[in-house]
Amino acid sequence: MAAVIKTPMHKIEAEAPPDRYARGWHCLGLAEQYKDGKPHGINIFGTRLVIFKGESGKLSVIDAWCPHMGADLAIGCVKGESVVCKFHGWAWGGDGVCTEIPYAKRIPPKARVKSWPTCEENKMLFVWNDPEGNGPTPDVAIPRIDPVFSEEWSDWSIVQWTIKVNCRELVDNIADMAHFVSVHGSDNVVYFANLFENHKATQVMVGLNRKLGGADEYLTTIASYYGPAYQITHMFGSMGGYPVESILLNSHTPIDQHSFELRFGVLVKKFPGMTQEACDAMVKQYVDLTNKAFGEDVEIWHNKIRIDNPLLCDGDGPVYQNRQWYDQFYMDAATVPAELRNKRLIEIDKGLEKKPELKHAFDNV
Repeated sequence: MAAVIKTPMHKIEAEAPPDRYARGWHCLGLAEQYKDGKPHGINIFGTRLVIFKGESGKLSVIDAWCPHMGADLAIGCVKGESVVCKFHGWAWGGDGVCTEIPYAKRIPPKARVKSWPTCEENKMLFVWNDPEGNGPTPDVAIPRIDPVFSEEWSDWSIVQWTIKVNCRELVDNIADMAHFVSVHGSDNVVYFANLFENHKATQVMVGLNRKLGGADEYLTTIASYYGPAYQITHMFGSMGGYPVESILLNSHTPIDQHSFELRFGVLVKKFPGMTQEACDAMVKQYVDLTNKAFGEDVEIWHNKIRIDNPLLCDGDGPVYQNRQWYDQFYMDAATVPAELRNKRLIEIDKGLEKKPELKHAFDNV
């Protein structure tokens, strides 16, 4: 009798997440919410920061723990171009330098906290993180999205969740073709491509989806990460017989190595020929449908663990290649392999006649 050979069972492996936070721009949501003249505290990158608008109108982000006696600057107030600590009145400028101590004759030379680079684009506020302490370079600038400023489009509608898992689990979605069927109810994904290039990673997908694309029409999405934490999707579908063009924001900020804040936003192009009331109702309905669809992903992220060695099959997307791209943001910039800067294309084509253009969404380069 021939011996039975048993194939070893696959065992899940998972090391601890990196002991640093990703290099790149991180979106903090709509800039306008921070412009009310009050300091706003956020938990991010394993610490606490404070955001405030000075009298000049500029938004600043600095470390929130006052080095004098440890109070949270976010419970203080804004005076001129500084945030003032509620504990003893020490004032800190947007550059992190102490500007006033009301009861001192001189300010100690070391009275300085970290100031974080910021930018505003597409009505959003971004903060830059780099473990090496370097600032952002022009080649990683957030691209402008003209529809954000057009009256032909709706305003941003944004929802926010706290997810109790490392943020890499979210970024895996770039390469995850199979989940569109089981999670989002796509009937048939006929085209799926990934384009990796320097700090950008794009997913192009075409498939039937009754929820967002219509019963008999393809839903087409071009979803691009610009850096490790900010993704913009240009989506084309239909609803009620009307073509729908929309833009999705998917951004996250790590609270610590085991949790992150997730912001999801939707813009919809208004429907011409409709009354304002009917158009607003259609836009709201589509925003609600999109939020519900993204919420299906959120449910998964709330209920999964970290896996460094996923057991893949021939129908899965390029998960490992995507992780190689993502790992660059946790390396010193000088050590990033040259091949990660080159353009790499991976396609899964099931016979789509007219393919969408393979480019990064809203890339201005």
